[in-house]
Amino acid sequence: MKDYEHVVIWLDYFNKTLPRNKGRRLVKEKCIFDPSLKELIDATKAAGFEIAESSDKVRFPRRPYVRSGYVVLPKGSSKTGILDKISEKLVPKRAKQSK
Repeated sequence: MKDYEHVVIWLDYFNKTLPRNKGRRLVKEKCIFDPSLKELIDATKAAGFEIAESSDKVRFPRRPYVRSGYVVLPKGSSKTGILDKISEKLVPKRAKQSK
């Protein structure tokens, strides 16, 4: 049964190596190379969202041969708006780690 009160945010939405038809949802400047679930959770909390559920033992439907992960958030605004806010925290954090 579909849950209309929550939104699912997959790791593959932020994966810079994927083309859009394989699951990336943002422009490449707002994405990072091979994000981890821990990075996604940290960025989501830093953006001010409360995580209802997370899992790393799942597979993204467009890439069933690769394990991925997701977080489930309560729906508060549009999915694109949520992705942009998470991306604003995720990209600078990765840039600091690489320096």
